[in-house]
Formats: sequence, structure tokens, C-alpha cells
Amino acid sequence: MRYIYKVCDQSLWDQAVNVGYFAGAEIDLQDGYIHFSTATQLPDTLAKHFAGRIGLCLLRVDPTGLAITWEPARGGDLFPHLYDHLPLSAVEPLGALVLDARGVHQLPSQL
Repeated sequence: MRYIYKVCDQSLWDQAVNVGYFAGAEIDLQDGYIHFSTATQLPDTLAKHFAGRIGLCLLRVDPTGLAITWEPARGGDLFPHLYDHLPLSAVEPLGALVLDARGVHQLPSQL
């Protein structure tokens, strides 16, 4: 797997760009690690944790050189976690996540 993905509020990403690293969203800070999803896990993550929300962006992360830990979560599926700040150099912002007419987030084709 080449990339992992992070969904976050655009305002959080803008703040990370200003600070120089991404410390995580509120849930990440509470749990002590940054939550990521694989491309396969992303639709369920959006439906479960971000349904109907606007103002979100999608970050594509190259995990090379990051201390990613794979841990069981939903249904025992292994999810990537980072117990550290995320350096901006590992991130490619893919843009805003828009909702379709049914209220479902549309993922970009470049996953």
C-alpha cells in the first residue's frame, strides 16, 4: 500500500500549514494518536464519523519514514495510526470533500 488517508476540517489543515505540522483533530488528541484510513476503509470512515459534514478536506499521506502502527478497530480491521505529529512533507492535500445530492462525500478519482 502506497498511501494512507486523513479526513479533517479544512480549518485544521490550514492551521497545520501555518504551524508547520499536523498535530491531529480533536479525536486524535483525545486518543493520543492520529487516525488514518486506507483507501478501502475511507468510505466507511466517512459514513461513520463524518456523515453530512461540510468543510472537510482529504489528505493523502505517504507513510514512508513514519512510525505507523497498524491496530485493530472497526470489526477487527487493522487501521493505521501515528503516535506523533504528522510532518507536512508526508502530506499531499487532495482538496475539499463535497457532498452529492444524497449527502454522501465524493472521493477524488486519484485515490
